[in-house]
Amino acid sequence: MFIRMIEIDGVEENVTITHTDEGAVVRSALDRRIICTVGRYEPAEARFAKACQAAKLILGTGRDGKAAGTNSMLNAVMNEIDRVAGI
Repeated sequence: MFIRMIEIDGVEENVTITHTDEGAVVRSALDRRIICTVGRYEPAEARFAKACQAAKLILGTGRDGKAAGTNSMLNAVMNEIDRVAGI
């Protein structure tokens, strides 16, 4: 069993994570624009950087333009992306 799609309710807007053959696609639920694509065999650092981009919409941004969340919150976003990607 694996997950085909997850929608995360965010502060700024909702984000939809959809399973693909290569991994997962993260989209804005509002206008369906692609935020990032995550490959199943990408290194963890690259996946974390992409999760930070998605976390900006989910958690909002701080004064410095980064995601307004703790490291564990960013890891939680990455874990959800990884679950859908099948990692």
